[in-house]
Amino acid sequence: MLIVTSVNVNGLRAAAKKGFTEWLAGTSADVLCLQEVRAEAHQLPEEVARPEGWFSLHAPAADKGRAGVSLYTRREPDRVRTGFGSAEFDGSGRYVEADLPGVTVASLYLPSGEVGTERQEQKYRFMDEFLTYLKELRERAAAEGREVLVCGDWNIAHTEADLKNWRGNRKNAGFLPEEREWLSRVLDPADGGYVDVVRAQHAGVEGPYSWWSYRGRAFDNDTGWRIDYHMASAGLAGRALKAEVERAATHEERWSDHAPVTVTYEM
Repeated sequence: MLIVTSVNVNGLRAAAKKGFTEWLAGTSADVLCLQEVRAEAHQLPEEVARPEGWFSLHAPAADKGRAGVSLYTRREPDRVRTGFGSAEFDGSGRYVEADLPGVTVASLYLPSGEVGTERQEQKYRFMDEFLTYLKELRERAAAEGREVLVCGDWNIAHTEADLKNWRGNRKNAGFLPEEREWLSRVLDPADGGYVDVVRAQHAGVEGPYSWWSYRGRAFDNDTGWRIDYHMASAGLAGRALKAEVERAATHEERWSDHAPVTVTYEM
């Protein structure tokens, strides 16, 4: 089995003080993909930066205190890569990948965007470049007899089933027609060629959501978004046995505004 967990930690230093460290000590995951780490390794507690029993790889952003992705694996990877060959984005702390036996696993933090600003244009540029890389990665891995799994905060809700208040968000970043169409391309067998593993395991239902605003009673009312994905090559997706969102029991027990998304694969 291969158990993979992905979670946006909303600042790893803060999360470590709220319960992430205890969660990490108790997880059964073999691979952990983190996003929005917002710290360099030397700024993290030793038990978080280099926890015992894990190989850790951190890719902070050049812009201090922003973005940042990490990968934790139970065994040392055969190869690691930071960035996806983008002159604009490789220093932005948004992508890191590792080769493990039979599979390449990556942690992605796609820009969130903001309608009517440069941030949205930046998001579109990232999406254009990244889709090209996703296809190249899948094709290269297939030629090597490998599967691919790209986990992370994709910052796009694909369908109406992926956010509670979809009617009120049709003109907002994260649910724009152009963003949703792009995600459809990622999932098109004739284009990107990836599979949304959690949706495949939870077909025909709303959610399960993985992000809830800290405002109001969004968490208590389950007024959330499903923007944290496991995007897998078809062969690996077909070996997924179970997918779950590790939703905290109460609002007070949360250590991030996102919840860990965990999938068990048969390898």
